Amino acid sequence: MSSERSEVEERPVGLTRRVSFSSGHRYWLEGLTEAENRSLFGAWASPFSHGHNYVLDVSVSGWTDMANGMVVNIKWIDDVLQEKIVRRFDQRSLNDEVDYFRMHSPSLENLLRFIQAELTSSLPEGARLDRLKLEETPLLWGELDIDTGMVTVTRVYEFAASHRLHSSKLTHEENLELYGKCNNPAGHGHNYVLEVTVSGEPDERTGFLCDLGELDRQVNDRVVDRYDHRNLNEDLPEFKGVPTTSEILVLEVFRRLDGQLPAKLQRVRLWETARSSFEVSA
Repeated sequence: MSSERSEVEERPVGLTRRVSFSSGHRYWLEGLTEAENRSLFGAWASPFSHGHNYVLDVSVSGWTDMANGMVVNIKWIDDVLQEKIVRRFDQRSLNDEVDYFRMHSPSLENLLRFIQAELTSSLPEGARLDRLKLEETPLLWGELDIDTGMVTVTRVYEFAASHRLHSSKLTHEENLELYGKCNNPAGHGHNYVLEVTVSGEPDERTGFLCDLGELDRQVNDRVVDRYDHRNLNEDLPEFKGVPTTSEILVLEVFRRLDGQLPAKLQRVRLWETARSSFEVSA
């Protein structure tokens, strides 16, 4: 086999470029009465704008040109993102200054679709658009998979709980060897961070794939309020006789939420620490 590398590498490489912009928006559509807007958007309805510092991740892929070592020049991607997105959105009121959002709600879901349409035919040659992620706040973001068209929304929650890693099926010595200091009979605690990702088809009028208020209510009722400031081993019957590892915990969280949310549960990701996360997907 020749040691010479081909002019174009045989495996595609993905790259992600991040930009940010600040925009104001409101959930209040022109042409509708106050009663119609409030019926449509519920708690989110207001004739007055509020703002967000959006963070947009644009993921592309392509073949690496071995002559220059690039899939595509990132500067070219930046030029497109600045022209098509940042200059149009930054320091703007989306409802008032971007024509599309005069008649469409500026939801994450609609913003993702709009950005997809703007970028699909504008990216440099050789860069294939794969995925978009738009963060409205650190606790709420949406993603769009270009191949499947799937739109997801992720909401973040927190709860504090203590536990002891211990298995009744192991001897004292085996528990100590396996779990180390985490087998301390007095237990220890974590500030868990829970990401709940749902998918679905956004409503044509609201632009939302689900009611975030109802999503919050279900997750809080079924998980956060149940586990917050609890000892998992002692206070929760679902963990009696089983090790309270994050693997077991994330499986139980998924089970408790699956089929109970206002949209399809796509993924649950549980951060035990800033360095360790565990996830279950549909």
